[in-house]
Order: sequence, then structure tokens, then C-alpha cells
Amino acid sequence: MSEWTIGIIGGSGLYEMDALEDAQWISVSTPWGPPSDDLLIGRLHGHKFVFLPRHGRGHRIPPADLNFRANIDALKRAGCTDLVAISSIGSLREALPPGRFVLVDQFVDRTVSRISTFFGPGLVAHVSMAEPVCPRLSAMLADAAVAAGAEVSRGGTYLAMEGPQFSSRAESELYRQWGCDVIGMTAMPEAKLAREAELPYALLGMVTDYDCWRVGEAPVEVSTVIAQLGANAGKARATVEALARALPPQRPASPIDTVLDAALITAPAARDAGMLAKLDAVCRRITGAAR
Repeated sequence: MSEWTIGIIGGSGLYEMDALEDAQWISVSTPWGPPSDDLLIGRLHGHKFVFLPRHGRGHRIPPADLNFRANIDALKRAGCTDLVAISSIGSLREALPPGRFVLVDQFVDRTVSRISTFFGPGLVAHVSMAEPVCPRLSAMLADAAVAAGAEVSRGGTYLAMEGPQFSSRAESELYRQWGCDVIGMTAMPEAKLAREAELPYALLGMVTDYDCWRVGEAPVEVSTVIAQLGANAGKARATVEALARALPPQRPASPIDTVLDAALITAPAARDAGMLAKLDAVCRRITGAAR
């Protein structure tokens, strides 16, 4: 048992967490470069929370230029035990209208230009992504969203696209045929890196639009997304507060806390010292890498 430290990765429209008590913006350096912004660290209903605006305050960074490795590494260095990602998404299903919150439980990764792992030559690891989110954290987050007054769908497959352009109609229809439910630009490789860092991860998707698959309807535009962001962001903040109120006083261990036990394949004698140094935060638990 340990204390919770919840990392919140805020997506489009969520750039601040005003409810945090004794909050301070803290700069964190990582071996992978700078994260999207400083970290806002404070307490909420007795628990420590660490907030990172994914695109930076003011939404300065486009999806493909996000330093995903630095973001996850910085949150790990800040002591996070679990990560809640909050993202704006498009809907690929009639039953998921704008304003609906979706607890994503599966991904189809169609990104092409992003580095998706902390590991490489000198230290090789293969984590399982069969179940890519933490069921415990997702369930608590879903309950919190309901408590905050949101309409919630528990489960859904997220198509991660490269962007920054929105889909063509042909692409949108194809993704529907694949069985995808929602679409976005930021969950990959974020979820993969969180798993490599042994951080239980849950994704709360906030539907802003119907993408462009609906016949006879205007395609999605930024103005459409922005119009829905305000209402979604307010409920997202309320969801985080409800989650903080509902967290047990102590955090039980999760199987994800030790996922690297079955993932590292490089023999200890063959591990590269430089890689171990860069991974000091990500896998210090089992490699003993120095800070």
C-alpha cells in the first residue's frame, strides 16, 4: 500500500487545474528533452496531483511535435503512481454524440512519425499492450465522470491518427468499418510509453464532433471543436475533483506497477550504460540505475 500521486495530462481546452491546493508550477528536466510545459503540483482532497497541459499553456504544440517521452518521463520523475489522460475526440458512432465522455479501453495506432518507446539498442523491452489501459483506474474515472454529471460510455476503441489535418470522409468510413468508436491525435504513443514506465493509464475522451462520416453534414472544423470544448472542460475539471474525493486513502498495488519484470529481454551484462542512465526514472525499480 502507498499514497496516490495522480498525474493529469490535460488535452485541448484543459490547460489549468484551478482546484489544486498549494499549487506550484515546477520545471522538470528529462534526458529526452523538455516536456510540453512545467508541471503544476498540488493537492486535492488530501491527495497529491500533478498536472501537465499536453499541448502547453495556450496550445502551442501540435500533436506530432509533442515530446511524448519527455512528458511521461517528467510525470514519472514527479512521483506519479497513475496517469489520467483527458483528450478531445471525434465520434465515429451515432450513439456517441458531442458532449459524451468515453472511457477508452482499446487503441488502433495509425501514427507514423512518432517515437513510440523509451527502449532501444543496448536495452530492449517488449511490454504487452493487449489491455492498454488500467481497468481499476478507468472504472474509478468513469464513476467520477458520472458523479460530475457527464453522460458516460464505458469502453470504446480509439483510432489514433497522425494529424494535424482531420480525416477524409473515406478514412472516417474506413475506421468505422474497422470497429473504431472514436478518433484522436494524441493517445499514441502516450499510452504505450505510460505502460513502459509502469504507470497505470486511463483515458477520458471528451467528444467534440462527429468527425466527417455523416452524410449531408458539414465536416468538422476547428470552430466546431472549440464551441464544444468549454462545456467539456468544465465537466472534466469536475470529474477530476470527484475522482480525488473517491480515491481510497491508500493505493493498493497494481500489476502494471511491475510490468517490466516480464518485458526486459537484454541480459544484465549486455545492458548499455548510456541507456540505463537515460532510463533512470522509467525503470530504476529493476535496473538500479542511478539518478
